[in-house]
Amino acid sequence: MAAAAVCPICGGTGWKIIERAGLSGAEPCRCAGEARAEALQEGSGIPPNYARATLDNFQIPQDNPIARTGLGTVLMQVRSFVREFPAPERPGLLLCGDTGTGKTHLAVAALKAIIDKGHEGIFFDYQNLLDRIRSSYDKSSGSTDKETYRSALDAEVLLLDDLGSHRVTDWVEDTVTSIVTYRCNHRKPLIATTNLSPDDTGSIAYTTPGGSDVHKKSLREAIGERARSRLFEMCRVVRMPAVEDYRVKRAR
Repeated sequence: MAAAAVCPICGGTGWKIIERAGLSGAEPCRCAGEARAEALQEGSGIPPNYARATLDNFQIPQDNPIARTGLGTVLMQVRSFVREFPAPERPGLLLCGDTGTGKTHLAVAALKAIIDKGHEGIFFDYQNLLDRIRSSYDKSSGSTDKETYRSALDAEVLLLDDLGSHRVTDWVEDTVTSIVTYRCNHRKPLIATTNLSPDDTGSIAYTTPGGSDVHKKSLREAIGERARSRLFEMCRVVRMPAVEDYRVKRAR
């Protein structure tokens, strides 16, 4: 394995010598911040599939004027969130939209940009998070993962991907409410994505041959009114436009 390159500015000490008004001193070298950001990225739990996701490489289709305008507006909103982070009023971000609209790419890109600014952040898939928390309290599972719930509470920035995707039970509703409420009360930023409608009622999933509309559950129905209310209190809500599946588009 090749030896790590030594910073030519500080010689690997993490400090650079400066001269001001005839006096010598030292200040942290840029490489120290870069090394910290790299370490924070490695410990964030971001899936390898999104390791290269950035705001700059988010693809906006140019062949569809409606999608181009809608996604362009969304991208500007996410950039504004990162630039102003942490905002005093609404320190969180909730991205809502159908599957394949690019929500996870944008959420991860925002988290990575925030980490690059020196903040700590952690990624959790919502369903996997709840399964891990449940297993940690089930003695028969043999799980030793006791820190997951605490991590969801205490992380400086928490990203919950696919919020509301878990089967709805009283335990699920109570658990997600406790996480969201704790973070809201302690002003801890939360970034979340969801395929569910943030409105009181869900969107129409399909229409039966008899002409009856079948509705997809809403975010309120999936996580409960208390958790949804807290989310709206702490998050900027960004609605994704209806576009062609983002993952299919990128694969071409």
